[in-house]
Amino acid sequence: MPRLPDGTPAHGVPRGAGGTPPIGVPRLPDGTPAHGFPQARGGHPEQREAGGGWGESRGSGGAPSGAGVPIPRQRRASVPGPRQDYLDAFVEEEDDVFAPRTPASAHAADAYASVTDWSVGTPADSGSGGHDDARPTGTPVPGKGGKGRAFTGIAAAAVTTVLAVIVAGQVADDAGGADVQSQSATDQARDARDPASRADGRAPAPEATPLTYDEKMGKTYPLGAGLKGSGKFDAVPGIAQGPGAGQKFTYRVDVEQGLGLDAALFAEAVQKTLNDQRSWAHNGARTFERIYSGKPDFVITLASPGTTADWCAKSGLDTTEDNVSCDSAATERVMINAYRWAQGSETYGDSKIHAYRQMLINHEIGHRLGYGHVTCDKDGDLAPVMQQQTKFLDHDGIRCRANAWPYPGS
Repeated sequence: MPRLPDGTPAHGVPRGAGGTPPIGVPRLPDGTPAHGFPQARGGHPEQREAGGGWGESRGSGGAPSGAGVPIPRQRRASVPGPRQDYLDAFVEEEDDVFAPRTPASAHAADAYASVTDWSVGTPADSGSGGHDDARPTGTPVPGKGGKGRAFTGIAAAAVTTVLAVIVAGQVADDAGGADVQSQSATDQARDARDPASRADGRAPAPEATPLTYDEKMGKTYPLGAGLKGSGKFDAVPGIAQGPGAGQKFTYRVDVEQGLGLDAALFAEAVQKTLNDQRSWAHNGARTFERIYSGKPDFVITLASPGTTADWCAKSGLDTTEDNVSCDSAATERVMINAYRWAQGSETYGDSKIHAYRQMLINHEIGHRLGYGHVTCDKDGDLAPVMQQQTKFLDHDGIRCRANAWPYPGS
């Protein structure tokens, strides 16, 4: 340190405590600071930084002092604490005072620092004309400390993550449900196609092929011999034109309700049988046409044994003894006993049920056409169609063969 001849610091060099220039300050010989070095106040130099936490340092006259002069570390033992406004800025119940933070002034200026910094009103309240992109107005809510904002951001991120997981899970569940349903439908379809996929190892039953007309006519069907139906009939819908140019007979087919028999099969059998060349249409002499409405020449009716007996009795005929059919000539109805149609007779047996049904139709329509009962006259001959073949084939020692046609050799 520069000193004067008396040992004092040179002019301008600051003095230390009690007027002694601080270490490193030039002194005059008398020990006073050299010219240009200020004297230190209170004996302890303090470094003052403008705008810092200790405020602005001023000398005894109120002017700033010590600017730019470094302060030895060992001389800072009695440095006063920070200003109270700085402490207040850091006081927050849950804040970490050591965490980096943005100055409070920046929070006040940045209204977008946190979603909780303002209350969003409706377009009508905001005065922004309903624009969604209008910046919020009014005084923002004071910003939270760094840790508080961090907690808010973490909570918001956690909620967003949970919601995203839930939504993703629901989408996955929906997609998975659709995949499971699709897979289930595929597996079911595979089960239907692939016998090896069945759990029991058995092949699925093949689809039933519809029976042909001949197959249906070759089967017997259940129906009781003592059945008495409702007596109500349904006309079988549809028409069937008669072939050829012979004498035309129109007819309708009625079936008693509740029999459980195939009405369409019965109607088809009547049409095919009557117009067969072996039947009454032989050589084009006659033609038979089925109608559904209007007045027919006769109505061929499939009815229970009890109802058949009632209608036959109207013409003085008793069908109850052998449970047979009849032509009720006094009415429009030719009665076919449903029990015989379904079960046949002993004279034909089950193996010839188709031919027996043809015989029933031809025999009763023969009565409607005016033909009476006859029998075969020679052993081994075919029984005439007008023979009562439901009751017998043999008579008076003559054995007749079953026959369903008026003109069997045609």
